[in-house]
Amino acid sequence: MSIVYDAGVLIAAERNDRRVWSDHRIRLEMGVAPITTGPVVAQVSRTGRQVQLRRFLRGCSVVPFAAEQAHAVGSLVGKASGSDIVDAHVVLVASESGSKVLTSDPDDLWRLSSRLPNPVAVRPI
Repeated sequence: MSIVYDAGVLIAAERNDRRVWSDHRIRLEMGVAPITTGPVVAQVSRTGRQVQLRRFLRGCSVVPFAAEQAHAVGSLVGKASGSDIVDAHVVLVASESGSKVLTSDPDDLWRLSSRLPNPVAVRPI
């Protein structure tokens, strides 16, 4: 089973969090390509000098926000009475790929996930 990284994971990688890098390396060695999303990358990208972030992302599959997902993401935000479309997209991508979510914000992502017909597992970093 794969894992979807939320923004908190990418921020931790940029800050050179050894535990995040170690877990990431293990996944890659096992042949598991972690997933993140284009909106998550946009959320954490601030300068072209974020070398650690770019290095970390080389091992990830980055899923774009497809037009076909817009209504499902908006609907999920509405069901959860939330406002964060990036988090809703992460949960939807995890659901579609049969993945877990790794996040620094488990409560918000679990709230979104619980509104899905088949909730996804949400793990804190």
